[in-house]
Amino acid sequence: MREPISRDSASPRELAEATRRLDRALEHLEAACAAKISTATEAPDETALAALESDRARLAAELDAARAREGELESAAAAASQALGRAAAEVRAALSEGEGVSASDGETSGGEGLNEEAA
Repeated sequence: MREPISRDSASPRELAEATRRLDRALEHLEAACAAKISTATEAPDETALAALESDRARLAAELDAARAREGELESAAAAASQALGRAAAEVRAALSEGEGVSASDGETSGGEGLNEEAA
């Protein structure tokens, strides 16, 4: 640190240099104060934070409900698929039984029975 300069012992050049240093220090201090004030005013307020937290909670609840509904729909789709599979198997079985009856009818009538039914 430099020794203090007194008016009586300082030359005009030394006083000018001390004044420049003081001006630079004041500029740095003002910039630091302005930055601190800017940071303090830009911080989110409690109302905004509460609103964001409320939105997050609402969205989380909606997501949970949507996932639960998705599970229900997947279960219903699986049950419907099984029911359709069983119904298709029953239709195939009924058709194959019907073909067996038609084939035996065709044999007894020499195949003419099928043509007469179609006509």
